[in-house]
Amino acid sequence: MKSIILKDFGSVENLVYTDLPIPSINDGEVLIQVKAISINPVDVKTRVGKGRAAKLKEENPIVLGWDVSGVVSSSKSDLFKEGDDVFGMLNFPGHGKAYAEYVAAPANHLALKPANVTHEEAAAATLAALTAWQALIDHAKIKKGDRVLIHAAAGGVGNYAVQIAKHVGAYVIGTSSAGKRDFVFDLGADEHIDYTSQAFEDATGNIDFVLDTIGGENIDNSLKVMRKGGTIISIPSGQNDAVAEKATAQGMIGYPIMVQSDGKEMKEIAALLESGAIKSHVSQVFEFSRMKAAHLSLETGKTQGKIIVRV
Repeated sequence: MKSIILKDFGSVENLVYTDLPIPSINDGEVLIQVKAISINPVDVKTRVGKGRAAKLKEENPIVLGWDVSGVVSSSKSDLFKEGDDVFGMLNFPGHGKAYAEYVAAPANHLALKPANVTHEEAAAATLAALTAWQALIDHAKIKKGDRVLIHAAAGGVGNYAVQIAKHVGAYVIGTSSAGKRDFVFDLGADEHIDYTSQAFEDATGNIDFVLDTIGGENIDNSLKVMRKGGTIISIPSGQNDAVAEKATAQGMIGYPIMVQSDGKEMKEIAALLESGAIKSHVSQVFEFSRMKAAHLSLETGKTQGKIIVRV
């Protein structure tokens, strides 16, 4: 099968196209013929030697990627049968091996793809959507009427977070550049803050929950707009280690999270996609032969919605 291996940590030139054997599957797994892959900042961070690099450095070969949508070609699980369209985030934070034509996947990391979404749209709604779901629903347990501030609201995690928060009934304030203002409102946000023209801490307040996808001083400034007892969840690894200490010192709750593969929650996301409560916004689609270009596009940090690679 066609695949891409990471021969060493570094530039996109270390993404090498090769043929690998089609993986065998164990009990509880399915073999997926991959139709679409979603790439995320963690893919880029891991490629350069950060992210999940320490976890994967002993693997040989290293095959990046965690987000897939495709067709079950064989199954050793009662959950799915041959021919089922499925999608999910595989083995995160372990070795996903998604940059390939076929991938062996734990069946309990997957959900059936709704018929009304494409493989590209389904692949998009995996790591990013699960991160938003786990932050807002599992951890923060946001509820109707909560004032929710979502940073980088037009980005991969942010755009799903806005939609999920609105589905719950929260009042949503999203930050982005001015050029993405209309997109953020189209997602359902009640307010937009252009972080390039004004400090968000001067533009809002009395926030119940903050989803921080930036880290660093963004955490300090977010605490300024939160109510006492409010919660901030921070996602960027390496820039959010002090979030709990900083929040506690001001009478608030703060902690970092790392998303985990979870098929039951993928089913929740599938239901939202099927009902139209959330939609995937795919900004760019690259062919598998252009994975390097997809990485370079993601590295700009200016992505609106999600970048997909078609296999």
